[in-house]
Amino acid sequence: MLLRDADGRVLMVEPNYREGWALPGGTIESDQGETPRQAARRETVEEIGLDVEPGPLLAVDWVSGADRPPIATYLYDGGVLSQEQLDAIVLQEEELDSWRLVRAEDLKAYGPPWFVSRLTAVLTALEDGTWPVELEDGHRMPR
Repeated sequence: MLLRDADGRVLMVEPNYREGWALPGGTIESDQGETPRQAARRETVEEIGLDVEPGPLLAVDWVSGADRPPIATYLYDGGVLSQEQLDAIVLQEEELDSWRLVRAEDLKAYGPPWFVSRLTAVLTALEDGTWPVELEDGHRMPR
């Protein structure tokens, strides 16, 4: 889920089970009938304690893997959080160490190139109204 503050900074979380940062979200429990949209909401509640209704689908990213099959990642707009919502964040301590708000120009320090490309493409699409975007390993595919 892409969540931002009033200044346009992106809410990032720091997992404790792997290197790097991420957006709130996680695995779809499709074996239990869960949809991508339902998973985005559930995972956001579980990870940061905020029940945010997912907005529009911003992107689908087909992500290759060396040691696993490719996966499809769905990214929904969680909108702009109020200061009250930011103050109410409670991290899921079993999975997350911290959270922070990151400016678009600072994203390179928070993840691998494909992740930074994904976020950059989505933030650009939000600015120019060209969402949803189709991505492959974080790179925008032509329309």
